[in-house]
Amino acid sequence: MAKQTNYAQPWSQFYGPNLGYVIEMYEQYLDDPDSVDPELKQLFEQWGAPVVEEPVSPADHEAAQTHQTFRLPETPTVFSKLVAAVKLADSIRHYGHLAADTNPIVKEEKKLRRLELDEYDLTEEDLKRIPVAFLCPHAPAHVKNGWDAILHLRKIYTDKIAFEFSQVHNLEERNWLIQQIESGAYYPSLANKERVALLRRLTEVEGFEKFIHRTYVGQKRFSIEGLDAMVPLLDELVRQAIEQEIDAVNIGMAHRGRLNVLAHVLGKPYEMIFAEFQHAESKNFIPSEGAVAITYGWTGDVKYHLGAARRLRNQSAHTMRITLANNPSHLEVVNPVVLGYTRAAQEDRTKPGVPEQKTEASFAILIHGDAAFPGQGIVAETLNLSQLGGYTTGGAIHIIANNMIGFTTESYDSRSTTYASDMAKGFEVPIVHVNADDPEACLAAASLAFAYRQRFKKDFVIDLIGYRRFGHNEMDEPMATNPIMYSIIHQHPTVRELYAQKLVEKGIIAEQEVEEMEQEVAERLKIAYERVPKNEEELDFIMDPPKPVVDRLPEVRTGVAKDVLHRINEELLEFPADFHVFNKLERILKRRSGVFMQNGKIDWAHAETLAFATILQDGVPIRLTGQDSQRGTFAQRHLVLHDVKTGKEYVPLHHISGAKASFVVYNSPLTEAAVLGYEYGYNVYAPETLVLWEAQFGDFANMAQVMFDQFISSGRAKWGQKSGLVMLLPHGYEGQGPEHSSGRVERFLQLAAENNWTVANLSTAAQYFHILRRQAALLQKEEVRPLVLMTPKSLLRHPLAASDADALVHGAFSPVLEQPGLGTDASKVERIMFGTGKLMIDLAEQIGKMEGLDWLHVVRVEELYPFPEEAVQAIIARYPNVKELVWVQEEPKNMGAWTYMEPRLRALAPDGVDVSYIGRRRRASPAEGDPVVHRKEQERIIRCALTKYER
Repeated sequence: MAKQTNYAQPWSQFYGPNLGYVIEMYEQYLDDPDSVDPELKQLFEQWGAPVVEEPVSPADHEAAQTHQTFRLPETPTVFSKLVAAVKLADSIRHYGHLAADTNPIVKEEKKLRRLELDEYDLTEEDLKRIPVAFLCPHAPAHVKNGWDAILHLRKIYTDKIAFEFSQVHNLEERNWLIQQIESGAYYPSLANKERVALLRRLTEVEGFEKFIHRTYVGQKRFSIEGLDAMVPLLDELVRQAIEQEIDAVNIGMAHRGRLNVLAHVLGKPYEMIFAEFQHAESKNFIPSEGAVAITYGWTGDVKYHLGAARRLRNQSAHTMRITLANNPSHLEVVNPVVLGYTRAAQEDRTKPGVPEQKTEASFAILIHGDAAFPGQGIVAETLNLSQLGGYTTGGAIHIIANNMIGFTTESYDSRSTTYASDMAKGFEVPIVHVNADDPEACLAAASLAFAYRQRFKKDFVIDLIGYRRFGHNEMDEPMATNPIMYSIIHQHPTVRELYAQKLVEKGIIAEQEVEEMEQEVAERLKIAYERVPKNEEELDFIMDPPKPVVDRLPEVRTGVAKDVLHRINEELLEFPADFHVFNKLERILKRRSGVFMQNGKIDWAHAETLAFATILQDGVPIRLTGQDSQRGTFAQRHLVLHDVKTGKEYVPLHHISGAKASFVVYNSPLTEAAVLGYEYGYNVYAPETLVLWEAQFGDFANMAQVMFDQFISSGRAKWGQKSGLVMLLPHGYEGQGPEHSSGRVERFLQLAAENNWTVANLSTAAQYFHILRRQAALLQKEEVRPLVLMTPKSLLRHPLAASDADALVHGAFSPVLEQPGLGTDASKVERIMFGTGKLMIDLAEQIGKMEGLDWLHVVRVEELYPFPEEAVQAIIARYPNVKELVWVQEEPKNMGAWTYMEPRLRALAPDGVDVSYIGRRRRASPAEGDPVVHRKEQERIIRCALTKYER
C-alpha cells in the first residue's frame, strides 16, 4: 500500500513530470528568484525546496483526495489557504452540532472529521497567519489570530449548546445569529446571587417531584425529572417578557412536567395539587387576591391536563398574564389552540376593517415531546401557520422536552431524522440543542430564542436534551424495555446535584447551605400537605352543569328594521369609482339591489352578508376562516372582491356605516385540525368575537375530529372553558360521492349532551340570518355554547331556500318549520313526517307538484340539538287521527339523525302510533359513488315519503 500523503505539504501533491518541473523551477529560483512565476516564488519562499517522497500512484492519489473534506489546488497559495480556513470555519458552524456535548447521559463518539485541520490541508501555523476577521469577525477580545479563532469556534459550536441555522436563508437573520453566538452576547453573565437563586429553583423543582413520589406512591404524575431545567428556562422567558412589558404569554404543553410548571411557573398552590392527588376539594386553596386563576368544569379532568392563568407585575406596575392552556392527552393538539389565544391577545377588534395586530403584545411558548414533535402531523400543520397573514403571531418559541424516548420506544424507532427537531428546518426555523444538565446554558438558549423572536417575528426551537428518570407514568418499570438506557440513568446524578457541586467547588455556596436549602423546600411541601383534608366527603359526585347551561337559550330579538337592512344592502353594492369588479360578478351582485323595496328574495349568501353587517353594527367583531372562504367553495360568498385590472382587494363590509367592530375573512391553508384548533383558541381568548370556521366540505371536518371531541364539545364540562365558536359544514346529498356529501351530523349528535352545543341543519336563508344573529348576541353570556351548522350546497341558490325580505325584518329563528299548505285539515292527517336539511327542500319541490296530500303533514326539524321537544309535541297534539310518525333522511340509516331522533319520537308518539324510517339502508360508506345511482335512490326516498300506505 502506498505511503499516506501529507497534504499539509504542497510538494506532496506533485509527482512524475510535474514534480520534475517544480524541481527545475526551484533550481532556476535559486539562481534568480524573480525569474519564476510569482506564485511559485511565494511557495518556494514559504516551503523551501520541493521534497521528493516515495512515489504515489495516480489511483492512490485520487483516493486520498476523495476522502478529504476539502482539498487545495495542486499548487496552494496564501489565498487558497485562506479559502480553506474559511471553509473550516463555516464547517464548524454548520456541523459543530454533530460534535457537541448535548447528551447528558451518553457520551457518544463525536463526529469531528469535518472539524479537523488536516481535512483542509491546514496547520496551526497556517491559521496563525490568517487575520481573525476573515474567520470570526465577532470574536471576543482574547481571540488574536486565525488559530485562536478556530479554537474559539470549536469551543462555541461543540459545547453544551449546539446550533443549527444553515437552513435560515435570510442573510440578515443568519448574520445576526452568527454575531450573537460568536460574540457570546446572548450568554447571560450570572452574578453569584443569581446562581444561588437558580440552584434554589432547581431544588424546588426536584423537591416537589420527590415529595410526590414518596407521598403518592403509584399515582401518575408524569415527572419532569431529567428535564428539571425546563422550569428555569421558562422562568427566563417570562422574566424577559415582563421586562419588555409584553401583555400575555401563552403556554401549551402535554403532561410531562406539567404539574411542576403549574406549581412553579403558574403559581398554582401546592395545596391545590396535593388535594387533587387526595381526591379532596381543592377550590378552597385558590389565592384570594386573584393573582392565580383556575377554572373548573363540572365533570373535571385529570390533574396533569388542567391549565391555569397567573398575573405578574413588574416594577413599573405593568401587568402580564401567563396562561397555561388546558390540554388533553392528545399531546400536540393544543399547539394551534395556544396560537389562537396569542393572535387574539395581539389584535384590537374595536374598529371597523381589519383588526390592528401588535405582535409584541403577546407570544406563545409551545412545549413538545421529542417523539411527538416529528410524529404528530399537527406539529407540521401548526408550523405552517407561522408566516401566514391570517395566522401569524410574530413567532412562537418551541421547546422540545427531549427525554430521548417515547413511552417505551427508543428514538431509532420513532423518527427517521437525526434530531427530533429536524422537521422545523423545512420552515427555516433556527434550532439550538442544549444539554439539560447545564442550567446556565439553558438560560442562554432562552435568551437567544427570545431575542430572535422579538427582532425577526419568527419561530425558534430549543431542543432541550435530557432524560426521563422514571418510567413513562411512574408505574412502569423501564428496565423491562430500555435496560441499557436506564442502567445509565440510575447512576446519573440529578441536575440539582451537579449544579450544587459546581457552585460548591467554585466557593459560591457552602455544602451546608445546599443542605439547608433542601430542608427548607421539603418543609414548605410538608406544611402544604398537612393543610389538605384527607377525605372525599366534599367532592361533587352528581356533577350537574350550572343552571345557565341547563336552561334553554334566552329569547333574543334578531329581526332588523327594514330601513336599516335597505341602507346596508345598498352600501354593500357601492364600489369605489376606480375599482373594477369582474363584470360577470358585478351583475350577480347588483341583482341584490332594491330587494327590500321590491319585496324580493334573499338567497343564502346574501342573508349571511346582511347578518354579518348587522352584527358589526351591534359592535361584535367577526372572524371567518376556511379553505376558499373569501369567495366561498361554491362561488356564493364573494366577501372579498378583486380588481380585475390591478388585483387590489376591496371588502364591502369594511365600509358600511355604523360598524363598530372589525371584520376579517381569511382563506385558510389546506388543513382542518390546526385551523379549527386555532379558531377555537381565538374564540376562547376573545369571547366577544363571532368566530366562524368553515369546512370546504363538511366531510373534511373528519380531519379535525380530535378538536371536536376534546375541546369544542367537552371543554366547558372538563375545564369550565366557554366557547361560542361557529362551525359551518357543507352537507347534503347531490350525487358527488362519499367525500362530498355528509358533514357527519351523527357524530355531533352523538357528542351532544348537557347543552354543550347547538346542532342545526337549516333549510332557509332567513333561518341562517337569525341563528347567526342569535349566536352573536349570546357570545358573552353564561348561556353561550358552540354552534354546529350543516350548511347547504345546491340550496345556496335554490328558490325554495331563499327568503322574503320581510322574514329578516319580522322573523326569528325557529327550531321547527312546518311545510306551508299541508296539515290544514287536522282530522285527515294520518302521517306526520319529520326531517331536516336539504331533503326537506327536495320534498317541498315535489309537494308543490302534487295534489291529494291532505293525509300528510311535513315538519322540518331545523335545530336538532337541543331537541325542540315542546314544539314537536305541540304539533303532534294537533292531529288526533295520526297513525304514524316518520323520520325521513337522505343519509344511510346508521348515519344522519335517525338514531338520535328515533327514541325521542317514540317518547312523544301517542299510544298506538308507529314510528318508522324512510331513507337509505345501512351502509359502510356515507354515499353512492355514481351520480345516476344516487339520483335513483334519492327519487325512491321521495316517492316513499309521499306515498300513502294503507294499513
